[in-house]
Amino acid sequence: MDTRVAPAAADNAADNADDNPAPAAGPRGWLGKLGPGLITGAADDDPSGIATYSQAGAQFGFNMLWTLLLTYPLMVGIQMISARIGRVSGHGLATNMRRHFPLWLLYTIVTLLLVANIINIAADIAAMGQAATLIAGGSAQWYALAAGVLSAALQVALPYRRYVQVLKWLTLALLAYVATALSLDLPWSQVLHAAVLPRLSWQPDYITTVVAVFGTTISPYLFFWQASQEVEDLRADPQARPLKRCTEQAAEQLQRIKIDTVAGMGFSNLVAMFIMLTTAATLGAHGVTQIESSAQAASALRPIAGDFAFALFSMGIIGTGLLAVPVLAGSAAYAIAGAMRWRNSLELQLSGARKFYAIIIGATLIGTAMCFTSIDPIQALFWSAVVNGVAAVPVMAVVMLLAVRRDVMGQLPVSLRLRVLGWLCTGLMALAVVAMFATMGK
Repeated sequence: MDTRVAPAAADNAADNADDNPAPAAGPRGWLGKLGPGLITGAADDDPSGIATYSQAGAQFGFNMLWTLLLTYPLMVGIQMISARIGRVSGHGLATNMRRHFPLWLLYTIVTLLLVANIINIAADIAAMGQAATLIAGGSAQWYALAAGVLSAALQVALPYRRYVQVLKWLTLALLAYVATALSLDLPWSQVLHAAVLPRLSWQPDYITTVVAVFGTTISPYLFFWQASQEVEDLRADPQARPLKRCTEQAAEQLQRIKIDTVAGMGFSNLVAMFIMLTTAATLGAHGVTQIESSAQAASALRPIAGDFAFALFSMGIIGTGLLAVPVLAGSAAYAIAGAMRWRNSLELQLSGARKFYAIIIGATLIGTAMCFTSIDPIQALFWSAVVNGVAAVPVMAVVMLLAVRRDVMGQLPVSLRLRVLGWLCTGLMALAVVAMFATMGK
């Protein structure tokens, strides 16, 4: 039986905050507190991200690990701020942008996000198809088609409360990379030294890789997704209210968001670190320094690290792709629906949110269709990174401005510490974009 709520109920859930101000029953135990942040962090390690981390490890060994130590607090800060905007205001980022900023800025950001996400979906689905071919043989394109159709179907067929459980289980796929690294004999003292005291370089390849890691770990679609998932959780709990209208729920919910985001981003960067470690200790140590896709990294691992490492790495690509593609398509749908004032919730039936689901289906299938064209997925991924980098800076600036507005956050604006962390992240991302353009012609 379909348990999704009626459209009107979902639309009004966040606005009827004063009907029942009793505190919501919170999740029991720290595991129960993990949700939007965990899924968002895990989705960041998508097949495209795996390719970036693999290239960093293969080309520069352990000397790129410091980037993950640096981006971790920055990711926590900006994602926590995005989550708090969703939970406090009861609306996603696009809706808040539409209410408080010029429409031309909103439409520009949403368009850039949609284009980047579709390209990223294409690269991820292509990698999933290639990984399936490595494991089982057959046509990579047909595996890609099956993955794209399955992803779109699950988002449409399952209500949010069930679908989010599927996504939570898929985060376990990332443990494949932890297992792969731990199956190797790693020089841990050398790893620690390189992570804390790396050999830095001003060579264009090194700078480009640093920018790529920044762009992979700090992406606009993650901001939109986590804020929207907080709104979905709010709607799914009949006792919950937007925190600005029910401040007695604030302490518990803001603490949950903190635990969820710190753990989720930590899991994300830990997995990324193990991917770098694996490729540095195997591919890089054996002179394989050019990796163009996650599937190529898996294939190159086989003769060096053995069948077990190869199989784990390949299966991880498929699992993370199944997690990341819905997040990419869903974040685009939330952004467009919020900008256009369409009903938007994975808890709604298809008939109650046709335009919202049309974006999810369209973005997924267009990305899938790109796998059947002559478009080079690696070049497409490069341009996706460029678009994401360009979009990230204005999105983060707008998020930071929203986070201190009383008409958005009520009596719960973000703390000074979070503001400093958020603006630091914005500034460093702006520098990364400048560096990216400065090195593009070299």
